[in-house]
Amino acid sequence: HVQFLESGGGLVQSGGSLRLSCLASVDTFDNHAIGWFRQAPGKEREGISCINRWSKSNYADSVTGRFTISRDNVKKTVDLQMISLKPDDTAMYYCATNLQPTCAGWSLAHYDYWGLGTQVTVSS
Repeated sequence: HVQFLESGGGLVQSGGSLRLSCLASVDTFDNHAIGWFRQAPGKEREGISCINRWSKSNYADSVTGRFTISRDNVKKTVDLQMISLKPDDTAMYYCATNLQPTCAGWSLAHYDYWGLGTQVTVSS
């Protein structure tokens, strides 16, 4: 039984920062890669960052240099620190896992378990 609870979203001005957190209720959390995705209104859901079980991370080009993913295996959380936010970052943000140790790329079909999301709105 796998569940995620995302938090930390909100309304922020362009150039501001937010820190999202994904709390997982899953056994052997430290064995699994966790990804962050987002879906803007009228657009497809896209992958933006992933961290594998060894804490190696990768990022989509659109967020590289601005977003940082990290994990805490004791707390069973994966955080996404976001800086220099832009209006284009406005979206619902989700975390997900494929219950594998390595990241599965950005294909949504590879991720089986999803949270309900947290809304991020960046005003211009």
